[in-house]
Amino acid sequence: MKKYALIPLLFLMVSCSSVRVAYDYDNQTDFSKYKTWAYAEESLNLPIDQLNRDRILKAVETELTVKGLTKSDNPDALIVLHVKGEQVTTATATTTGTGPWRYRYGGGFETTQVDYNTYTEGTLFIIMADKSTEKIFWQGTGTKTIEEGAIPQQREKNINYSVQQILKNYPPKQ
Repeated sequence: MKKYALIPLLFLMVSCSSVRVAYDYDNQTDFSKYKTWAYAEESLNLPIDQLNRDRILKAVETELTVKGLTKSDNPDALIVLHVKGEQVTTATATTTGTGPWRYRYGGGFETTQVDYNTYTEGTLFIIMADKSTEKIFWQGTGTKTIEEGAIPQQREKNINYSVQQILKNYPPKQ
């Protein structure tokens, strides 16, 4: 259960600052043949709270509709979603004071202060697979710092922006 402690916080991201996005695809794929889609079963059961799961599902559906794809009970493509939350710690050292090189006679003193910053990064994976072959033909990820105290409107805005950025390169220009 401890493994899922951070996941409910997923995608409560810091405003609409940049999302680190990556994508990959099978360059032998004819993307024009994919006109309909549906969620794979595991996408409907993401291990996050229901409110954020619904926000992610709605954002993906909206972006796929904008791209000209239609949700269907008999789809060409399956959409698989995964989420991951990871706690990250960074350290910054700052040295202050005067060192022995500053004074010709006698030494000075220096102090070094180390500041630690701990935050959570959330990653959303969007995977597209051919329904008939179950072969992945496109996948994208977006990683962003999570803002734990975001209000619901900001959470929705952040999720929509993140999904839009991930799917920006679908279909790829070949």
